[in-house]
Amino acid sequence: MLQHTMTKRKTLIIACFGIALGLCIGTVLKNYRALEIVKRCNLRPTNLKTPNEIIGLEDEDTIQNSQRNLVFVGVMTAKSFLEGRARAVYDTWGKEVPGRIAFFSSEGSYSEELPVVGLKNVDDRYPPQKKSFMMLYYMYEHYIDRFEWFIRADDDVYMEPDKLERFLRSIDSSKPQFIGQAGKGNSEEFGLLSLEFDENFCMGGPGVILSSETLRRVAPHIPTCLKNLYSTHEDVEVGRCVQKFAGIPCTWNYEMQYILRHNSSGRNAYTGKLKRKEIHNAITLHPIKQAPLMYRLHSYIQGLKAEEMRQESLLLHRDIKRMAKYLEVPDDSTYMLPSVSPDSDSGKRHFQDHNILGISPELNKFVPGSTDDLLDWSFIARSLYSASSANPKQKIDSSMREGLEDVITEVMENINNYSRQRGRVIEFRELLYGYHRLDSLHGQDLILDLLLIYKKYRGKKMTVPVRRHLYVQRAFTGIFVKEFDEDFYNVTLQQSLLGSILHSGMARLSSHFTMASGLLPQAEDKIVFVLPISGRLGTFERFLRTYERICIKAEQHCDLLVVIFGAPEELGDHLQLLSHLRGRHVYQQVNWIQRSGSFSRGVALDVAARSSYIQPADIILFIDVDMVFEVATLQRVRMHTQRGRQVYLPIVFSQYDPQRRSDGGTGDLPPPIDDENGYFRQFGFGICAIYKSDILDEDINGFDKDITGWGLEDVKFLEKIVRVGTRQQGFLSNTAELPLDYNEAADQWRRLSVFRAPDPTLVHVYHDISCDIQLEAAQYNMCLGTKANSLGSTRLMEQLFYNSRDNFRFIADFNRQKQQQQAR
Repeated sequence: MLQHTMTKRKTLIIACFGIALGLCIGTVLKNYRALEIVKRCNLRPTNLKTPNEIIGLEDEDTIQNSQRNLVFVGVMTAKSFLEGRARAVYDTWGKEVPGRIAFFSSEGSYSEELPVVGLKNVDDRYPPQKKSFMMLYYMYEHYIDRFEWFIRADDDVYMEPDKLERFLRSIDSSKPQFIGQAGKGNSEEFGLLSLEFDENFCMGGPGVILSSETLRRVAPHIPTCLKNLYSTHEDVEVGRCVQKFAGIPCTWNYEMQYILRHNSSGRNAYTGKLKRKEIHNAITLHPIKQAPLMYRLHSYIQGLKAEEMRQESLLLHRDIKRMAKYLEVPDDSTYMLPSVSPDSDSGKRHFQDHNILGISPELNKFVPGSTDDLLDWSFIARSLYSASSANPKQKIDSSMREGLEDVITEVMENINNYSRQRGRVIEFRELLYGYHRLDSLHGQDLILDLLLIYKKYRGKKMTVPVRRHLYVQRAFTGIFVKEFDEDFYNVTLQQSLLGSILHSGMARLSSHFTMASGLLPQAEDKIVFVLPISGRLGTFERFLRTYERICIKAEQHCDLLVVIFGAPEELGDHLQLLSHLRGRHVYQQVNWIQRSGSFSRGVALDVAARSSYIQPADIILFIDVDMVFEVATLQRVRMHTQRGRQVYLPIVFSQYDPQRRSDGGTGDLPPPIDDENGYFRQFGFGICAIYKSDILDEDINGFDKDITGWGLEDVKFLEKIVRVGTRQQGFLSNTAELPLDYNEAADQWRRLSVFRAPDPTLVHVYHDISCDIQLEAAQYNMCLGTKANSLGSTRLMEQLFYNSRDNFRFIADFNRQKQQQQAR
């Protein structure tokens, strides 16, 4: 009996324990979600900051005593965009807002560096209706009496804080205001937004501006608005709520589409040219979908502000200069020089001297002391005609064209500033012609003849074409000097010398000892000189001396390959020079190829490029026997020649006839590199550096071997390179009928670009040019042009012309006869 009682008691205890355990497990499972939330909260950092601390607002800062309490900007974002778009906004325009900014995201969002507010019971789902309304309610609850204006913005909008401040300070914030780009929906949404015929909404993308009075009226009714949503568009619902409880619609103003700018290009918006009227005039720009584009746009806007500040400083200099005249302050007074002590006895002109920068715009700022000081004007039409260039007719380069566009755009904006009040507008149609010159002290002078269209739309309407002359001076501002803590150039030079010494020293050691590859510097690519030659023994001997001194003795890792034309009995002296050079340097590659028949530079270069003396990884430098060069020349060749990507065509300095130079060609020193002793041959392409693997590309395939004699082979070769450079990627979106590796192979195609730059160390020594009349017409004309360019400088030709009065009589007679013929 006792044993039975003990068994029943034990069973009861086990049952009670099981029931208790089951209740505990059920409770745990029931509250599993709550436990997970608690767990996450314990693992994540807790934002213990107050609303004022999040945005850096002091308790004593109010609308009355602080200039930074004008506007509060609330930016809607998501957790996934905090480190991308949100950071880009904060790093660019966010810190310059004339007030405060905060980023509103879903519950639990947090950032140590950004002012982030995680809205309670809000997630990042789209459309963000609840997030938008709760953000407005958060503004009302914590900041309604601390700011005059409140802005609802997206994280893909760019604002210009300075323009925003000027705009908001011109409007009464004590009245209910609801400002934005008004909309009623697109054609597909017509009738689906539940809007009355007189109702609208402010589009959320470019930003929505609410006065404090508007937010004060609307915010208490936000729960009601959230319970009565008629569409999925949060900006439509916000507009409906404002209309109902504040009694005002979004501003019906045509200019808002330009002030708060929305670009309908989507992800491609603001990816192209930024120098556009819409960017210059807008307060907000939307959308900017990628963070790098936000930084790019901000950098451009900052550049515009820098230009405005420089212009303002220039106007201040002019005001100081004008007032100094009225106050009878002497021009040489030290009180007129900024950053200069009045006690200073320095007689030098300061780089911000008001006597220089304060001169009013006029074309007579520069006063020449003699005819030699006269500034040349360049003529602008469809091309640029300049007396300062060896080639008078040139294409207008991109910088000049952009500068002209800037001047004309700015002038037309100033002309049309008051077009609305005057009832007329003037449009620019065409630049007919113009003149420009550059004064290194004062700036650029422009005289432009413009074709304009005058449109009058008030009163008697008319449209009339008119021509006007525009006189412009783009004045220089002060010089800005940036100092380094150490001598940058000397340090760079020392590093270069140490690197050269280390390279040569390690190379010598490696020839005697086996060294680990990691200890050796990276070997430079070999440069193979390819020289075609026919006759001209003295010039050839000079070239070999230069090559031996620069390439062999200076250990520049070069080879020489000479292609010699002529009969065997005529080449004895040439071969003897090469044999002696090879004998003196037995470890150097000095090779030659003999060719019979008429000289053809194209054939010589093509044969050399295909020879076994040159490896695919070698740089081929096609050179002429008249060239002299330095070690720096070879450094530039290696720097600017890139395998599979870039070909280097240096612009060589070509000497004038020494008998026509000012010094008569006397003296042992080489003539200086200046306009009186030579010119940079812009249209010469004979000197070229390219990898062998690139020149044998199937679309280049070496040189044209059908050209005989002098010239034209370099032009044909350049045309091939340009065609390869313009070859586009062959990517196709539908690759079902193509091999799987097609796109990868297309990406590896060679796209050779041409790099050109003047090289003052690469000099073409003058020699008499004899043009064979048996040449083709194009070759003969090129030869005559080169011969004419090498005679002497433009100034020398001008002096020779003016020194003979017979030239003036000839020109006068020629013009008289021409006028008589036209009169007939």
